[in-house]
Amino acid sequence: MSSWIGSLPMRKSLGYLLIAIALLGLPFVAALGGQAWVRIIDFAILYVFLALGLNIVVGFAGLLDLGYIAFYAVGAYLYALLASPHFGLHLPFWVILPLGGIVACIFGVLLGAPTLKLRGDYLAIVTLGFGEIVRIFMNNLNSPINITNGPQGITLIDPVAIGDFKFSAPSTILGISVSGPQKYYYLLLLMVLAVIVINYRLQHSRIGRAWQAIREDEIAAKAIGINTRNVKLLAFAMGASFGGIAGGMFSAMQGFVSPESFSLIESVMILAMVVLGGMGHIPGVILGAVLLTVLPEALRYAVVPIQKALFGEVLADPESLRMLIFGLALVLVMRFKPAGLWPSPDRRRELMEKTAEKLR
Repeated sequence: MSSWIGSLPMRKSLGYLLIAIALLGLPFVAALGGQAWVRIIDFAILYVFLALGLNIVVGFAGLLDLGYIAFYAVGAYLYALLASPHFGLHLPFWVILPLGGIVACIFGVLLGAPTLKLRGDYLAIVTLGFGEIVRIFMNNLNSPINITNGPQGITLIDPVAIGDFKFSAPSTILGISVSGPQKYYYLLLLMVLAVIVINYRLQHSRIGRAWQAIREDEIAAKAIGINTRNVKLLAFAMGASFGGIAGGMFSAMQGFVSPESFSLIESVMILAMVVLGGMGHIPGVILGAVLLTVLPEALRYAVVPIQKALFGEVLADPESLRMLIFGLALVLVMRFKPAGLWPSPDRRRELMEKTAEKLR
């Protein structure tokens, strides 16, 4: 028994090593199926970034936010305006990304301040309205002064570059040919690892425990001396800053932004990632983001061949059938796993207590 316990750190280290090797080799394995799959993985990591940011608000603090996509849009448009011919500015990414996080953080405080006394459905409605207001502004700020170029969006956005090394162009590194999406993969991976570390440090800090107290019982949290106003504002600000940085990366990767990229369905999808994986549980949120990004794309490629194999022809529109299967899977998961696919022990305990109260 003691020898088995002594081998636990070694097993854990070996597990981390295998995960690191898998992550390093993933873009080259995905490239065997085409660069489209590498881009899908890039966007999966970007959605992990967004889901971890929203998890601070929804999972840690228990504040239902349906307007999170607004902060994503703010970061994306800020990058587009400061790194494109639209205003003739071409600032480096290491200036724009932190600036995007700061501006999104300010927007987060502006959203949080008027909604401090709202909870549940009422907070969701207000934040939903905020998200739509930002999108409508982006869609109409092209007259009398053309700021966002309206529905046409902003094009020719500069990619991330360090000197002459551009992440959008293929390169040969140590004799290995690396494509643009593969280079973005490694950059996004480093950024997400930093966000994961920050999330873990926040969760186990005094601030994280204060968020948990507010989530479980705000009145009790006030009674023990927690400044709920400041702590809730901090949750909105921290979550928004991650959304702003992710938006900047989206602009750099796409080279184009338009208001259609920041619709309500995107907010709902990011919230679904947090809920499906397990609110408040960082590994669960990562799992939810990866599944909800990769599975719909896998179904896009699989629906037509499956129909042809079974029926000899395509009977249903691939896009509609793909979303039908996807939606049905979400409903089944929420029916049989209401705490998420990988819930935290605290979340599982809370749900068990609520279920026990209903049965009394």
